Amino acid sequence: MEVVAIVRNLVVFKGFKSSNKGVTVLKDGSDRASVKLGAFQGARASNKGATVLTEDTNSAAVLGSFKILSYNVWFREDLEMHRRMKALGELIQLHSPDVICLQEVIPDIYDIFQRSSWWKAYQYSVSSEIASSRGYFCMQLSKLPVKSFSTKPFMNSIMGRELCIAELEVPGKKPLVVATSHLESPCPAPPKWDQMFSKERVDQAKEAINLLKNNSNVIFCGDMNWDDKLDGQFPFPDGWVDAWVDLKPGDNGWTYDTKSNQMLSGNRALQKRLDRFICSLCDFKISKIDMIGKEAIPGLSYMKEKKVRKEVKMLELPVLPSDHYGLLLTISGL
Repeated sequence: MEVVAIVRNLVVFKGFKSSNKGVTVLKDGSDRASVKLGAFQGARASNKGATVLTEDTNSAAVLGSFKILSYNVWFREDLEMHRRMKALGELIQLHSPDVICLQEVIPDIYDIFQRSSWWKAYQYSVSSEIASSRGYFCMQLSKLPVKSFSTKPFMNSIMGRELCIAELEVPGKKPLVVATSHLESPCPAPPKWDQMFSKERVDQAKEAINLLKNNSNVIFCGDMNWDDKLDGQFPFPDGWVDAWVDLKPGDNGWTYDTKSNQMLSGNRALQKRLDRFICSLCDFKISKIDMIGKEAIPGLSYMKEKKVRKEVKMLELPVLPSDHYGLLLTISGL
């Protein structure tokens, strides 16, 4: 075990992969030990011994711009999961993001991705051993040099939610922190239909921002499960921006849309901007944001029961990569 630095309870290792049980240390590519992770304080770790990718993987990084993908991949196993994950992998190959932040990964999805050709271009935050031991989780992948991966479980989560943090170094030695999370999910259900977990979600957003705010370049993305009417304005400080609002003013930005995503036809109507990119950048600027994964997978459909009054009808519906759309952010140097 090689400990580089300990700063206010944060233990930073040379090239590790993380889980919500602590930090799994990697040395020579193996999983050997774990320790509990304390509060993230924006510490800087040595990059000596860190794995650095030297192969050019068609990244835009050489041109001074970088792409970050956030995608909730949907852990539903009984709806063409293998075909959906293959389609999602094709999107990754098409857009070639420098950093990937995924939510709702399950062990079987991890295995599918790990066997994919695109996987080899990335360093990844969760080892196969840790992945196999968890129900579902967030993970990060990076083509950029990684100083550290870490996780910080939220203090109030009853769903095991956490903040995943990647400390990266881009060409020009500029520090960049990319964090992702899957904030507490609303669970409206009988009898009261009021289990919305808004307070927990808001507190988690505040906790995440507080942990990240001392870094000079921060991108916080993921499935925030955010509802502006219920949760209020996202609690970021002055100087931070919501990338979608900043780059596409007036566009609703619904990443979960039961009308446009026909795979979800027959579900309770829901159109929300659940997924977001929240940024605070000193050495970069946000230049572009796109929504991806909006097209149905060619030649693939599934049957769904829908009760109309007293009659049960069968609907043949298209299949998309996920119930969410992905967000692809491009940043560039100043």
